[in-house]
Amino acid sequence: MEQQTVPHLLLIPFPALGHISPMIKLAELLYQAGFHITFLNTPHNYDRHLRFTDLQSRFTSSPRFRFQTISDGLPPDHPRSVQLIRDIFFSTQLVTKPLLRDLLLSFPQDLPVTGIIADGIMTFAIDVAQDLGIPIFIFRTCSACAFWAYRCIPKLIEAGDLPFEDHDDMDRPINSVPGMETLLRRRDLPSICRMKDLENPVFQFFVNETLNTARASGLILNTFDDLEGPILSHIGSHFPQLYSIGPIHTLLKTRQGDTPPSVASNGGLWEEGGNCLAWLESKPFKSVLYVSFGSIVSVTRDELLELWYGLVNSGKPFLWVIRKDLIARKEGEEGEIPAELEGGTKERGCVVGWAPQEEVLAHPAVGGFLTHSGWNSTLESIIAGVPMICWPQLSDQPINSRFVSEVWRNGIDMKDRCDRVTVEKMVRDLMVDQREELEKAADKMADLARKCVREGGSSYCNFERLLEDIRSTMSFPQLS
Repeated sequence: MEQQTVPHLLLIPFPALGHISPMIKLAELLYQAGFHITFLNTPHNYDRHLRFTDLQSRFTSSPRFRFQTISDGLPPDHPRSVQLIRDIFFSTQLVTKPLLRDLLLSFPQDLPVTGIIADGIMTFAIDVAQDLGIPIFIFRTCSACAFWAYRCIPKLIEAGDLPFEDHDDMDRPINSVPGMETLLRRRDLPSICRMKDLENPVFQFFVNETLNTARASGLILNTFDDLEGPILSHIGSHFPQLYSIGPIHTLLKTRQGDTPPSVASNGGLWEEGGNCLAWLESKPFKSVLYVSFGSIVSVTRDELLELWYGLVNSGKPFLWVIRKDLIARKEGEEGEIPAELEGGTKERGCVVGWAPQEEVLAHPAVGGFLTHSGWNSTLESIIAGVPMICWPQLSDQPINSRFVSEVWRNGIDMKDRCDRVTVEKMVRDLMVDQREELEKAADKMADLARKCVREGGSSYCNFERLLEDIRSTMSFPQLS
């Protein structure tokens, strides 16, 4: 048999939008570099992609890019909400892991999988890959600062920083994360660090997944050297094959040139409210606050109302994404929206179920972003030069918001607060009182981000190095 000369890469995202979106952008980058790509998705998410994106049609004519599905181990009627996302952590390990091995064994002999790129919280794929002799790279979709904090959790425990109680001083300094000694407080640590029981399966899951990364051939991060250079240096001492190639969505656009991007690259799992762009056209330059809490964060009805009052009382125009599953309702909880909120929203607000976020942030009318500080949203805001109000809720979001407010200084942190007075003040600070200094920092960071993805920039060069290393580790296993 003639030896295959082009790598065939299998990409495995964690089945949530914040993970799928950057992974599919990475897949397109690798496809453009000439590789064969198989992108795995769960049937649940693949069906939603077919409904709301051009995922299928984009690559119909290409034999080098194919989509396949693999079960996440949950029944079709499982809500897959943030409250139950832990189910996916463990069902993928139990159910998806053996299915992945079977899938790899099923590929034809003339096109075997020669390399794998797996999500950083799907490290069971390392076991499968090593068993079959296939090189594997890990793509962790959080920030470098969050990854490093997860990696340092054993140090936090050893230093006595973990565990702590909810009633303890949440502003107590944390000094046991190298490179962040004077920066972090308890409240800034990843959300799992607020767990009192260090034997909690979710806590152990994140610790183990992070430690397991060292077993892979390399670690890919969606960040850039000018943003998180000092932290990347710490990570690099433990993970020599480290590739900082972000912002991936901008690197993709840069390398595509005049080629139109795939709608699938937005990773959308909801139908977008395109009318919001027309609404923005009617608004003055940098006058609108964009509000979105991503794809899985939920809020209580009380939090929703406090946020809403704060937005209306600020007097600033706002575009708010309220997903149909945003509100975590208590059983039997009902209630009308107060008339003053409906009136204030009708006067200067626009509410949609989902929005094309990259386009919204790039719109001249948008002057600020009230965000949950998810890493994709943070990077999209950085590249657009839009200052942020950070209201983090889970996972890596608390540490991202701390870096935004205290290191990069392109936003302000509203962590652990949600009352109408604070929201109103934060909006006015962002859009009026602190606007000039925040915009200056945001513009500087945006310029650095754009330079890093151009030819010769750090992320551009790191991606070229990743391509070379994938080719050099190319394997043609004898599957049996």
